[in-house]
Amino acid sequence: MRDIAATQHGPLAGFTVGVTAARRADELGALLQRRGAAVLHAPALRIVPLADDSELLSATKELIDAAPDVVIATTAIGFRGWIEAADGWGLGDALLDRLGQVALLARGPKVKGAIRAAGLTEEWSPGSESMAEVLDRLLDEGVEGRRIAIQLHGDPLPGFVEALRAAGAEVVGVPVYRWMPPEDIAPLDRLIDAVLGRSVDALTFTSAPAAASLLARAATRDVHPELTAALGHDVLAVCVGPVTALPLQDQGIETLQPERFRLGPMVQILCQELPSRAAVLPVAGHRLQIRGQAVVVDGALCPVPPAGMSLLRTLARRPGWVVSRGDLLKALPGTGRDEHAVETAMARLRTALGSPRLIQTVVKRGYRLALDPAADEKYGGDG
Repeated sequence: MRDIAATQHGPLAGFTVGVTAARRADELGALLQRRGAAVLHAPALRIVPLADDSELLSATKELIDAAPDVVIATTAIGFRGWIEAADGWGLGDALLDRLGQVALLARGPKVKGAIRAAGLTEEWSPGSESMAEVLDRLLDEGVEGRRIAIQLHGDPLPGFVEALRAAGAEVVGVPVYRWMPPEDIAPLDRLIDAVLGRSVDALTFTSAPAAASLLARAATRDVHPELTAALGHDVLAVCVGPVTALPLQDQGIETLQPERFRLGPMVQILCQELPSRAAVLPVAGHRLQIRGQAVVVDGALCPVPPAGMSLLRTLARRPGWVVSRGDLLKALPGTGRDEHAVETAMARLRTALGSPRLIQTVVKRGYRLALDPAADEKYGGDG
């Protein structure tokens, strides 16, 4: 059946997506919002400014003074930033001269463009844009006794440097764009709380350091088990690529990533996965779809308050069955409530849905979703 809500409001209408990126967060947020999502952004890390990075300055001087055999450029923005930083230190010409004398490998077409824009020419670039193919080529050629410099973007690439060193190479890391924890940790804490409270439907990661930083912060707050449980079951973890996913997978968290490691394909996965996970129920002659933080009734998007969404999700777990006020009370966020809070939240939920008949009151017992008769048999309603 055609998804009317997706046509009218966007495939991510009603869903809230968390963004952990520090770089290109605005671009990712805009892609998500254009498809109807609400976006909760909290950078999980910050980037050390290149001009202030003493480690990058030291590595640059070392390479100028002692030429490597091979230089591997991994990202276009990192390579350009390195050249610009060297210019600022008065080392730009010396660095370009040195890079022009060595075998320069480019991970992909964007990096090739950055290399050529700097007046240099790459010796080789893998068709797959994969660092695994770069590693295979180097190992096939033999690296024993060779000096290899790699332009790092964030953390070192897992296993890459170790494999080269194990094969006898001397590896020099060029730490372009080192990651640090965010200066203001409050937004990240709010995002973690939103994951724990299931008020976000998916969490996106564009770098392994961001994923590791979020997990580390959860451990510091002693909520790491709860966070991994939420990401393992209720909140979808989506990564831009397999390297980004490694810190999460190491904790047993299943992730999704696109075949092409780009923001657009990552957003497309969300557009496919989140709506496919949304329950669709025939209720009181209407088609009701529970979409994260909102409900679609006959194609109309109905925002619902958080307490109402908690009640509706509880009812939808056993559609057609009566759920007691006591069980519904347990589902409400917060503590210290009484059953009057259930009645208040239920009244607001019915108002938000636009039809009080969608949820039936069963006297002295509780509430139930008013499934259509044929569906009631399928879902085992008890009347």
